[in-house]
Amino acid sequence: MRYKPIFVLIPHLYFMNTLHVRLLQTDLVWENPNANHQHIQALLEATPSSCDLIVLPEMFSTGFSMNPINVAEEMGGTSMQWMADQANKYQSVVVGSLVIHAQGQYYNRLIWMSADGTYQYYDKKHLFAMAGEADHYQAGKQQLLVELKGWKVMPLICYDLRFPVWSRNTMDYDLLLYVANWPDKRKMHWQTLLAARAIENQAYTIGLNRCGSDANGLYYSGDTAVYDYGGELLGRISHQEGILDLKLNKAAQQDYRNKLPFLQDRDNFSF
Repeated sequence: MRYKPIFVLIPHLYFMNTLHVRLLQTDLVWENPNANHQHIQALLEATPSSCDLIVLPEMFSTGFSMNPINVAEEMGGTSMQWMADQANKYQSVVVGSLVIHAQGQYYNRLIWMSADGTYQYYDKKHLFAMAGEADHYQAGKQQLLVELKGWKVMPLICYDLRFPVWSRNTMDYDLLLYVANWPDKRKMHWQTLLAARAIENQAYTIGLNRCGSDANGLYYSGDTAVYDYGGELLGRISHQEGILDLKLNKAAQQDYRNKLPFLQDRDNFSF
């Protein structure tokens, strides 16, 4: 497999409160964790400079498999140990989702792995029933808010993107993050919804998708993208493996929110 590194740096108005993110859009080897670990590791080794956050696709070790009985790992298993090794090596947070078996259930579980080996996790709330995900996996019930270098980050998974209430910025996050296996045939939805989530939440919004084809014959164009707090596209990779490398500016975001304080007029409701 070949890839083309792409580096995009946002122009700086300020030099404080930046978050350096590295997004790996990669093809995935079907249900083969070891092959995926090795390939992703090779991509990382091609970008030796430091960063704060490394983002991998949904089910990055297996592809979007509906065979959890064959591919699921326990918490602390091989893929989580691999994530911990990479986080330690690069002194960065590594985030992506895995097929996890826990408490007698299977989960599409996002792991937020810190450099010191500690982690937090989020279980996908909205399961894609049309692909049978709801028949094989247990839905999550709680959102996750994590902090990194003074930034508040809400990580979510793929189909969650379609549900704005679940993504709603009620916790004053700065960065909204989706990891995905989102097919090319609905790429217009992917692009439109990512921009919409950025605009309505006045937050940097990242959509990290896989590329290539899976064992079900689905093609993924990737279209990994970063949008700023006003919905402006900052960078995108399509139809190839690649690395999107950006520095996000929190001070510029805060200035924008101060000038256009739309979030103050949010409707008050809960669910």
